[in-house]
Amino acid sequence: MRYELSDLRLFCAIAEAHSLSLGASAVFITPSTASYRLKNLESALGAPLFVRNSRGMELTPAGSMLLDYVREVLGTLDRMHDDMKAFSAGLKGHIRVWANSSSLNGFVAPVLSGFLLTHPHVNIDLEERSSREILEAVIAKEVGVGILAGDLDASQVHSVPFAMDELVIAVPQGHELAQNLEIRFSDALDCDFVCMSRESSNFAFLADVAKRSGRKLNVRLHVDHFQAVLDLVEAGIGVALVPKRVLTRAGSDRRIAVLRLSEPWAMRRLSLITHVDGRPPAFTSALIDYLLGHPSVADTRLQYEPVL
Repeated sequence: MRYELSDLRLFCAIAEAHSLSLGASAVFITPSTASYRLKNLESALGAPLFVRNSRGMELTPAGSMLLDYVREVLGTLDRMHDDMKAFSAGLKGHIRVWANSSSLNGFVAPVLSGFLLTHPHVNIDLEERSSREILEAVIAKEVGVGILAGDLDASQVHSVPFAMDELVIAVPQGHELAQNLEIRFSDALDCDFVCMSRESSNFAFLADVAKRSGRKLNVRLHVDHFQAVLDLVEAGIGVALVPKRVLTRAGSDRRIAVLRLSEPWAMRRLSLITHVDGRPPAFTSALIDYLLGHPSVADTRLQYEPVL
């Protein structure tokens, strides 16, 4: 069965115009050439595609079925051409990305500059949100890419493993807890805490864990970023629950002791999600590939592969 792509475009044009001559004009060929090519297409397929009546060219049942397939094929080809043109001209677009506190501060924000430098026509709207908000926004198609933690119901999204991180307790060197390599979370609740802002997903998670432990969380101060949290811990104002990745990026010269938590929830699986229907635009796919392939992200998936 052999036929040209141009024959399928001609067939579609005739079907939509209900006219051989108008269809031929739409693809810039003469009616006689269109008639010849249509006959060849019908011969290749082994079935008549049109009947002539008072209304013009009407599709046969075989023609109606073929039209559905042809529209799907041509639509896919048009999207392919658009995507390839975007690559040749430089990807252009705007992407909304929501990430929870651990992924935004430990992984996404630190590496985005590389993507933006190589894609000068792509703009990114990056916001920190809770994992629940991220999931709901991606399902509603309000956000193109979400990165979140936990075992939320992902049946309505496409989800892939993004990275692994660990929540730890940061305490000042010389603190009474600093002699321990690992503690229970309840042990830290006897201390004053320095926390991220009340609106942050990190504080929401911390408050929820404390509530489930049946203990009160004593917060000395809320600040807007992890750098300030670590500065205050180092100064002896309190202890903090922070992603280990943030501490690693802060450097080893800080006068801070890092204590692992014995609870399983401290090991955080981060997932990247997109809407389950359809395919992301080329510029969004390029961002996803960049994030997943960045060594600082990919290496954590290898490190914790047995857990996954």
